[in-house]
Amino acid sequence: MGEIQDQIQRHIDALVGAGAETGVQVAVYHDGALIVDAVAGTADPAGGRPLTSDTPIFSFSTGKNMAATLAHLLVARGFLDYDTPVTDLWPEFGVRGKATATLRHVLTHTVGLPAMPREITPGELPDWFRVCEALAAAEPRWRPGTAVGYHSYTFGYLVGELARRTTGRRMCELLREWITVPLGIDGQLYFAAPEESLPGLARLEEQQWPAAPDGGDAILAPWENRPSADFGNNGDILRADIPSVGIATAHGVAAMYNAVLQGELVDPARLAELSALAFDGVDQVFGTPARMALGFPIGRMGAPAEENSTAFGWPGGGGSYAYADPARGVAFALTKNRLVPNFDTALSVTTILADHLAGTR
Repeated sequence: MGEIQDQIQRHIDALVGAGAETGVQVAVYHDGALIVDAVAGTADPAGGRPLTSDTPIFSFSTGKNMAATLAHLLVARGFLDYDTPVTDLWPEFGVRGKATATLRHVLTHTVGLPAMPREITPGELPDWFRVCEALAAAEPRWRPGTAVGYHSYTFGYLVGELARRTTGRRMCELLREWITVPLGIDGQLYFAAPEESLPGLARLEEQQWPAAPDGGDAILAPWENRPSADFGNNGDILRADIPSVGIATAHGVAAMYNAVLQGELVDPARLAELSALAFDGVDQVFGTPARMALGFPIGRMGAPAEENSTAFGWPGGGGSYAYADPARGVAFALTKNRLVPNFDTALSVTTILADHLAGTR
């Protein structure tokens, strides 16, 4: 694959060798060609099983890249429109000030339901109907469409319930039928991993995280304020259809995004729409600026301001990251099984890639 493959392979080998990482996968497409498919380290820290490019890793919100892409396929195939009212398909959702919510609000994280209702416990997340019933009954933090705030766990259920009501299919089924099988990456992207696949998944471990501040809402959910290896290794969670999180290989996510960029999944007009600015504001969860496209934050993480990036894509708690950049023809993904409170590895790899691409112009 050439120089950039060697550069990134040496870099992630060094990170694993120094003990900074346990297992890392990186995949990059450029102008439709796979230019990086690098892997280093072990899939199971206890057993020493080698990590391969085919080993799926539970990667938290990096799964939103798949969920948001499916939302656009629902529109492209005529099941929904971006301005379809949620209540057209889900009438009971309209209570307590949510009647004006649309798919556009769901995709821009402006519905007003950033936190999972407090009555939902981690053990109830696999109960799709229980979670959706609680979301339908919940009071929004703000009027839909007036503010933005990261909908960490709620996002996937909101998209998924609209998908279920209009197609009769679960998100895990749509992911396989519309993306992984057609693209030849079956077994590399999952919502709800099949029982027989569980032994082949990577095992997560976690680095010590700073203590969480007292008081206030947990960032991820009322019962969790940071990604947990126990959560991502739990068989009930891994088997559940929770499309706010996902199980993926770096190659699988990069291949999906490459198909988006190459017009295999969406046409050029829809690509322009899904990567355009749709809401600009201050994130009500994090207190940071949020520039949202339909379904994705805009901009490559760590990119200089002068880049004026058209990139879009989601990071995942613990350090994974994926993005697509239509202007540069890049589809990138990094997955890893050591959960850390930063994105240092992803930022270092994307910097190597950006420097390489700049030098080849």
